[in-house]
Amino acid sequence: MAAPTHLMELPRKILIGDGVISELGSLVCCLDVKATNVAIITGETVRARVGSECSSSLKAAGLKARWFIRSDASIKSVIKIQASIGDDLPDAIVGLGGGRSVDVAKMTAYRLGKPFISVPTSASHDGISSPFVSIRGTEKHHSLRATTPIGVLADTQLLLEAPLRLLASGCGDLVAKITAVKDWELARDEKHEYFGSYAANLAYMSANIILDESKGILQKLRHGIRIVVEALISSGVAACIAGSSRPCSGGEHLFSHALEYLAGNCQRYGLHGEHVGLGTIMMAKLHGVDWEEIVQTLENVGAPTKAKQLNLTEEQVVDSLIIAQSLRPERYTILGKANLNKKSAFELARSVCII
Repeated sequence: MAAPTHLMELPRKILIGDGVISELGSLVCCLDVKATNVAIITGETVRARVGSECSSSLKAAGLKARWFIRSDASIKSVIKIQASIGDDLPDAIVGLGGGRSVDVAKMTAYRLGKPFISVPTSASHDGISSPFVSIRGTEKHHSLRATTPIGVLADTQLLLEAPLRLLASGCGDLVAKITAVKDWELARDEKHEYFGSYAANLAYMSANIILDESKGILQKLRHGIRIVVEALISSGVAACIAGSSRPCSGGEHLFSHALEYLAGNCQRYGLHGEHVGLGTIMMAKLHGVDWEEIVQTLENVGAPTKAKQLNLTEEQVVDSLIIAQSLRPERYTILGKANLNKKSAFELARSVCII
């Protein structure tokens, strides 16, 4: 199949390092968006933690800031913030916080047609640099395209202070690139879908660094944070280059979306990256990839490898495997080829000790 025409939008500047949150104002000014005022979308906890420092940095750069607190990661929250912004549109929108705040801010920027700047406070998923979001309450039970960040600021000191569970979730989202790329290769070979070798290799490299470094990520945490956040940014850029989430999202993400659909996206059942990690183990088994190495990698970083660790039942896992492909039938994955039924889905999950 001929390569499709798509516009590659990549982050212009990425600033990483200890204490760089104090340089937020300078980063906004050097992005050439001619900003005089910005909207900052965040959560209550993060604003209390770093709001004063962000405001001071923006003020020192001659920028006015308006703060908006997102209630959750739903389309209702996006619409509510958009209404609060009203006609006084900002020149740029900053997403400050974890995955939910970044996604809500990214979608708000997309709906308003404004530049978006990503400022993650946890290394929990690759949405910090990609144009895709996971937003509840839409008709689609999978990631949606939004706005590519024009800038990313990752303060490694802030990331270091986040709960380790969020870091483990980020590692789960990264190892997923192994099976996502396998699914993309499968779609190329069996459905003649366009396959971008460069984007695929970039995503695969982001996963391999976690496989190689997983034993030391928690032992040398500051170094580990840097590895994970750089890998997350790199995999997000892979999606930008591909023009789709193909290099980063395959059957393992469909399984995650199915779980969140069936469980009502309740946080007591785990985080996105934790669900994806479980899905990766099972998709690896279907692909004939070394799933035990993925299990060991996830265990090394403290990520769950069994359903019961996330309060998930056997029935939820099995049902999610069965319906996953139907959530996005146009995206061919190993699940489409396997065509699992209740018995085969149960056997798959049991064979890799998920249940």
